[in-house]
Amino acid sequence: MPARIRLQRHGKKGQPYYHIVIADGRAPRDGKFIESIGTYNPLTIPAEITIDFEKALSWLHKGATPSDTAKAILMYKGVLYKNHLLKGVAKGAMTEEQAEAKFQVWLQEKEAKVQSKKNKQILSKKEEIKSRLEAEAKVNLAKAEALAKKRAKLLEKEHEAAGIEVEVKNEIVDAPVEAVVDVPAEAPVETPTETPAETPAENTTEPEQKTE
Repeated sequence: MPARIRLQRHGKKGQPYYHIVIADGRAPRDGKFIESIGTYNPLTIPAEITIDFEKALSWLHKGATPSDTAKAILMYKGVLYKNHLLKGVAKGAMTEEQAEAKFQVWLQEKEAKVQSKKNKQILSKKEEIKSRLEAEAKVNLAKAEALAKKRAKLLEKEHEAAGIEVEVKNEIVDAPVEAVVDVPAEAPVETPTETPAETPAENTTEPEQKTE
């Protein structure tokens, strides 16, 4: 049975990571392999693929058949297209220079498409971050307004309570004195005063005149 180009799974549960290997078609999926020619990480966007182009092309010339997933990877990286061009060269349909020129044009177009896709994804992430920040800002603003209203109500209640207290104090101050305090005044204490000593009365009568 010819060799196959297929994926060999690695990584933890829920975090797959694959090696692109050349293995005997009768070997189990994750069993022994002849050679590893690359890796494939499907968790990144876009998927991260590294492959030894020349080795993959050489194994295709030797008759290795890729699995469905491996075939999609080889097509994405241009290995299958280059193999197709080389077959055309072998048949005399084109020269090697023409085949290489066609492949370079295809490669440039492919890179442009990949870069455009990356730019769209970057823009999409920026828009997502922007929308998320705007949503968080709205939530924070709503919370701040609710807190401000709550504080205003508490302050209003405090002002009302303070106004009632002032009115009660004013009523007490304006009330009649006798209504507030009814305490009899103490009688004044008499202090003894010294009386001046009596002086003999002056003789105010004139002496009688003698008559001859």
